[in-house]
Amino acid sequence: MAQSGSPPPFLTTEISSEMKKKQEEEEEEEEEQAAASIPEGPLVEILSRVPYRSLCRFKCVSKPWLALCSDPDIRKRCPQTLSGFFQLRTHGMDGVRFSNLSGRGPPMVDASLPFLRKSYEVVNFGHCCGGLVLCTCPKADPREFEDEADLVVCNPATEKWTKLPPCPIEEWFRLLSESHQYLGFDPAVPSRFVVFLDLLDEVAIYSSDTGRWTVVRSGWIIEPRTMGYLESVFLNGTMHLLTSESSILRVDTEGKVCRNIDIPGNARQSFVDPSPSIGQSQGCLYAWYVDNPNTCQLFVWALEDYGSANWTLKHTVNILELFGRQRRKHDESYKMFAVHPDRNLIFLTDGKKKAISYDMDNREVHVIGICRKLWGVQPYIPCFADWPSDGH
Repeated sequence: MAQSGSPPPFLTTEISSEMKKKQEEEEEEEEEQAAASIPEGPLVEILSRVPYRSLCRFKCVSKPWLALCSDPDIRKRCPQTLSGFFQLRTHGMDGVRFSNLSGRGPPMVDASLPFLRKSYEVVNFGHCCGGLVLCTCPKADPREFEDEADLVVCNPATEKWTKLPPCPIEEWFRLLSESHQYLGFDPAVPSRFVVFLDLLDEVAIYSSDTGRWTVVRSGWIIEPRTMGYLESVFLNGTMHLLTSESSILRVDTEGKVCRNIDIPGNARQSFVDPSPSIGQSQGCLYAWYVDNPNTCQLFVWALEDYGSANWTLKHTVNILELFGRQRRKHDESYKMFAVHPDRNLIFLTDGKKKAISYDMDNREVHVIGICRKLWGVQPYIPCFADWPSDGH
């Protein structure tokens, strides 16, 4: 029983709740006043210099900050860098997930692309390049096995998308299961993107410059066999494709092979699981491989002299040591799955329990909280530049 002269318990709870609410309102008002005390010009200039992932966190400060950090002009000016990874969930399962680079907080991007699902029942996530994603969207119920679909290029950051005109090759949708599709986009030249469909002995190429498809006959889709969009890099306006012979085909936007570049070292002898892989960092083409799945010595090469195709060995390290292991267990598959686009930082996994980042400069290792069983990983850098979407 409450003592005489004391408010009843329920009234005490209400008073405490009101005081807490008033305190929160006062704190929010102070934050708004603090933000308002900074002239808008300098504040916009400051915010336009922080990465997008930081801008997302600032939205939680207050409602005025939410509005300010959501301003398209500010987002467009923000320096963009690696924010996370798209990855297939597991072998044999549908769906793609997105993991933040930090491993914390809700995903910055909804990998299900809900803005497309307003128009399509099924969205097949494809090649991610430069912040855009190429998707195949069946027109009919996929259970009806219709050979018709739309090719869509979308921007997950802005939710803008465009539907490509029909591919001129008949039954192209049915042929996709036997071939590959690629997207080429450079945020530094946002007015243009290209799409490649390699269909048996023909390549269909769409360019946003012309808004039309062209079809060419090309031998690069037959021999040597290319490894698909997960092993491709769009750099310097050309597509680079890893082949089954440990070489890299450089293909221009007309489908012509400009060069066949051999990966240095013992890459050809190491073409076992994990096989060689390619990526890009700081404007250079990168290639890496593990010389032996048991000893797990990693070699990372950079094509710094692009003209002469001379590779530079950037780093070599024993992956087992990075994971604190003395030997590899039978159910572990150590590999490097990505390189940071702006830093000498690489990402590795043991294929089972753990994923890490490794700084090649200071040799520091950090555990990262992305999905451990990695498959079909694609790095993602948000893009807020204007690009040729059709208004969707």
